[in-house]
Order: sequence, then structure tokens, then C-alpha cells
Amino acid sequence: MSAVLTATSTDLTWAEIPALVLPALGDTLVMVGVTMAIVVVLGVPLGVALDALGPGGLTPRPVLHKVLSAVVSVGRSLPFLILMAALVPFTRFVTGTNIGIPAAVVPMALAGTAFFSRIVENSLRSVPPSLVRVARASGASPLQVLTSVKLSEAVPSILGGLTINTIAMIEYSAIAGTIGAGGIGYVAVTYGYQRFDHNVMITTIVVLVALVAAVQALGDAAVRATTPHSRRRLPRQRSSSTGAAPSPSSSSATQTSTSASSKELSDVHH
Repeated sequence: MSAVLTATSTDLTWAEIPALVLPALGDTLVMVGVTMAIVVVLGVPLGVALDALGPGGLTPRPVLHKVLSAVVSVGRSLPFLILMAALVPFTRFVTGTNIGIPAAVVPMALAGTAFFSRIVENSLRSVPPSLVRVARASGASPLQVLTSVKLSEAVPSILGGLTINTIAMIEYSAIAGTIGAGGIGYVAVTYGYQRFDHNVMITTIVVLVALVAAVQALGDAAVRATTPHSRRRLPRQRSSSTGAAPSPSSSSATQTSTSASSKELSDVHH
């Protein structure tokens, strides 16, 4: 108890904490920003390839799909600490160092790319097959189907996944701080944990929570902005219709609309 009291007596004052935490926050933002830029550049094409080459894809290639899927699965299955340790030789080869922001970006980018590529793949798979069939029946090429139908429809889902991935990278940056990568994680471990500085620990927790909340709010806003208005109204219409039975007129209108839609799809296929 005396050791803890002695360490607590050396806590930084609240006036001294901004000079320590703000530069660390800047390092975290740089680390996560560079990582996410790499993740988007690599993860989107990899996710598109996984979807297109898989069963039922635009250009099925079973063997190549199995190879890519296995590589992505390996990147997702390893815990981040183990991945960082396993990539030390590769990180040193690429960046020339094993510490600092560059050394943290390499394993974070590889882990994030594997995760984000699966998000992109699942988002593309969630596009209704009827839209793809109609586009193909109208003579669209696989590239046109991909860009005009699948990617266009999957944008809100991809942005939602990107938000989750960004939050995961913030967590990874805190873990990377334990190996001297800098950022909020390094300050929390070095000052908050090893020196028992409660003021620093509380501040870093508050900063991380606020940062994650801000990223989530921006991601939710982006998803709402890219979601078609008709699709956003659908849950509201469903919730309003659950309390009352449909009227005969609405039922007949629904049946008429359904039969008309079926006839249109049949005409397109023929």
C-alpha cells in the first residue's frame, strides 16, 4: 500500500497532462490514418476478388478463390500481438526499424486488410441476386455489373464495416504502444500503468472512448447519407404496420404489385 501511495504522490497534475497526451493523440491519429488508407487501397480489390471468384460470383475461379480465402483467413486468425511478433523480420525489412509508427503500421495494415476484405466480400454477397440477374439480362458486362450494381448497392454496408475496422485499428494502435510505437497506448502503459499515474490513465481512457465515439458517429452519418431514402423508410413502414392488420384494399394492391413485378422480371428473362 505504501508503494502505491508513494507512486500516486508523483502523479502528473491535470495542467501537465495535455502536453503529454495531445502529441500522443496526434501519433495515434497518424498511425490509424495511414493504416486505414492502406487498408482501403488493398482491402477493397481483395474483397471484390473474393466475391467475384467465389461460387456464384461474376467470374468463378474455385482454385484461386480457395488460395485467396486461405491467405485472408490466416491474417484474420492470428491475435494482433502474435502477428506483430511474427512479422518482426518483415517489418524490419520494409521500414528498417522495429519501433515507432512505421513499425506499427505494417502489422496493423496487414491485419486490417484481411478483416476489411471479408467485410467487402460479405457486403457484395448481400446484394439481391435479382438485381444482378436483371443487369446481366440487359447486356451489362461483369465489370458494369460490379460497378453499377454490386458496389453501388453495397456502399452503405461497406462504410459500416469501414467504421468497425477503423475502431479496431484504434484498439490495435493502443496494443502497438506496448512495443514503443507511440500514441495513446504508449502513454497509458508507460505513465498510467508502469508509474501508477492515475491521472494519466483516466485521461487516456477518456480520450480513447471519445475517439471511438467520434469515429462511430461519423461512420453512422456516412451510412445514412449513402443509404437510399426508400430503403431508410422501409423499417419505419414495417414498424407502423405491425400494430394493425392490413386492409383488403392494401392486400389486393400488394398482390397486384407483386404480380406486376413478377411479370416484368419474366419479360426481362425472356
